[in-house]
Amino acid sequence: MLKTRFTETFGIKHPVVQGGMQWVGTAEMVAPVANAGALGFLTALTQPTPEALTKEIARCREMTDQPFGVNLTILPALTPPPYEEYRQAIIEAGIKIVETAGQNPAPHLPSFKEAGVKVLHKCTSVRHGVKAQSIGVDGISIDGFECAGHPGEDDIPGLILIPAAANQITIPMVASGGFGDGRGLAAALALGADGINMGTRFMCTQESPIHENVKKAMVEMDERSTNLIFRTLHNTARVARNSVSDEVVGIEAKGDASIDDVRHLVAGARGRIVFEDGDTEHGIWSAGMVLGLINDIPTVEELVTRIVAEAEELIKGRLANCLA
Repeated sequence: MLKTRFTETFGIKHPVVQGGMQWVGTAEMVAPVANAGALGFLTALTQPTPEALTKEIARCREMTDQPFGVNLTILPALTPPPYEEYRQAIIEAGIKIVETAGQNPAPHLPSFKEAGVKVLHKCTSVRHGVKAQSIGVDGISIDGFECAGHPGEDDIPGLILIPAAANQITIPMVASGGFGDGRGLAAALALGADGINMGTRFMCTQESPIHENVKKAMVEMDERSTNLIFRTLHNTARVARNSVSDEVVGIEAKGDASIDDVRHLVAGARGRIVFEDGDTEHGIWSAGMVLGLINDIPTVEELVTRIVAEAEELIKGRLANCLA
């Protein structure tokens, strides 16, 4: 068994995390992850209201007696969601682990701390990780350029970002972006992380609540099958390459594009339909470069067990045998 600062601090069996994913982080996804000994996060804002989140937490508890958490992504918006109400729903439901992402979580930390909630904050740069550490989060997730969703604007891949962060981070740190097998877990530990965070790889499992057509498409894709959109808007996002994301990239390449020029293409409702109906060309959907390492659709239990076993074998076997 692999024991790290992350597993000890957050009370998890394996140093593997399933981070929050819009439209994907539901009880169907999180409960199997928890039952496999990893840490799964329900996505708060996938639920339309704080009351719906309370019900989803209860539903997840009916499916597992193992620890799981809730992701609360805090983003600027003209009409922001009621973040304080979602936070209170998390606390009142007795959740003890929260993954925060997006903006600075400082306004929410006092309430979480008072309730005994441990906070894992997602960061895309060393400086943001250092800041999160300084304000009192319990751990950070450092997201490399390879990751799905928003990798930040620095374009630093994990091979550099993880050890650079490890040089300055003294709290538990999990690495995100490009992880999908035991080789990645062993590498992350060698680079100074205390575990790995996976999104895209967990999407392509039997229990994942997305259409089978999407999962089959992911198996057929490779490491070149993503696009970076919103580059010119300084809000870079890595998504699956399809006709829609190609069109967005083309519009941005012409210069002076605004969000209004692509709004009809990137609407979240279109991406949700991709996952529900299986039409992979209907809209934008998040996926990381780890697509190049996905070759099957296992159960969550099979995936977690395989990753941990592969990492242990690498550490005890091939790497140990390299010593003269």
